[in-house]
Amino acid sequence: MTGPAVVAELVAAGHTVTGLARSDAAAARLESLGATPHRGSLEDLDSLRSGAEAADGVLHMAFGGDFADTDDMMRRDRAAIETLGQALEHTGKPFVSTSGTLVMPIGRESTEKDEPDLAGIGGFRIPGERACLGSAAQGVRASVVRLAPTVHGHGDHGFIGMLVATARRTGMSAYVGDGGNRWPAVHRLDAAILFRLALEKAPAGSVLHGVAESGVTLKSIAETIARVLDLPTVSLTPDEAAAHFPSPFMATVYGIDAPVSGSYTQELLGWSPTHPTLLDDLEHGDYLTPAS
Repeated sequence: MTGPAVVAELVAAGHTVTGLARSDAAAARLESLGATPHRGSLEDLDSLRSGAEAADGVLHMAFGGDFADTDDMMRRDRAAIETLGQALEHTGKPFVSTSGTLVMPIGRESTEKDEPDLAGIGGFRIPGERACLGSAAQGVRASVVRLAPTVHGHGDHGFIGMLVATARRTGMSAYVGDGGNRWPAVHRLDAAILFRLALEKAPAGSVLHGVAESGVTLKSIAETIARVLDLPTVSLTPDEAAAHFPSPFMATVYGIDAPVSGSYTQELLGWSPTHPTLLDDLEHGDYLTPAS
């Protein structure tokens, strides 16, 4: 639920926001946040083009589809980004696209200056990154924000929400191997501030990391979930994890070591994350409130 937080942040900072809406419900949500709906979808390239041409800047956050067909997801994302970038050519206007830090090499802490891993688990996001950054050569102030896999806070239905749901369903809070693998994390309200700063002042060609914590161990996450829910903590082998978690893909994601630094981004934009850490959010947020 980072999108609504970004809209609220932009409106609070005095920006006029128009948001892409695929449905009446989405349009109503945008209006409730103080934004104006623009009807269309990622597949409606004419709608994307007309919206971008009328805007003073563009923020692209949408990404989705069937993870069983990442090639299709990649093609749709790249087509949308290319369309938006072309609409802004030679204007000097900002264009911020979204990716994820899972594009980076695993097993060591990567920085914004390191090259992404085309063969890695997040490699299908890289063509979209390159399409956005390529528009910088055409007079667009283009930048990419790579979000941590854990963007936590109220309304999160992502990786951490899935861990909690799986713990409740199975009666145990699990991690893979020794649980020492690390994940970066950022609170959704800090991420919203980063997107605003990127729109306002990121230099053309910037690669930014939406990371407040460079590496929280999966064991510490699982132990926090277990403590609050009063469940056992269990180590699983990779084969056991593939059966335990919602899909083999998710089991692989939960087992990788993917620490990432965001120090350069914080220095470049003056971004200082101040909201709760991931473990604090698990302890005191709404992740572990009784299921209805």
